[in-house]
Amino acid sequence: MATYVSLINYTDQGIRNVKESPKRVDAARKLLKDLGGELKAFYLTMGTYDIVTVAEAPNDETVAKFVLVLASGGNVRTLTMKAFTEPEYRKLISTL
Repeated sequence: MATYVSLINYTDQGIRNVKESPKRVDAARKLLKDLGGELKAFYLTMGTYDIVTVAEAPNDETVAKFVLVLASGGNVRTLTMKAFTEPEYRKLISTL
């Protein structure tokens, strides 16, 4: 499975309803699992982004569907990056 890192910010709506956010994390975790992926890590962060997540999914289409469903709820905006693990990085570099 591929790894994806998401940088997430609350929208105005999301911060107004921040007390509901743990339930939204649970729902997101279930949604991704239902799509064939897994939320590996969730961090509340301080700074430019409010949340950072690390997820695994079978393909880019799965993650696109996942983040579109999340964003359509109106509580968060996401910036998602495909990430390569260290072993994947080493394999890639060895082919150069």
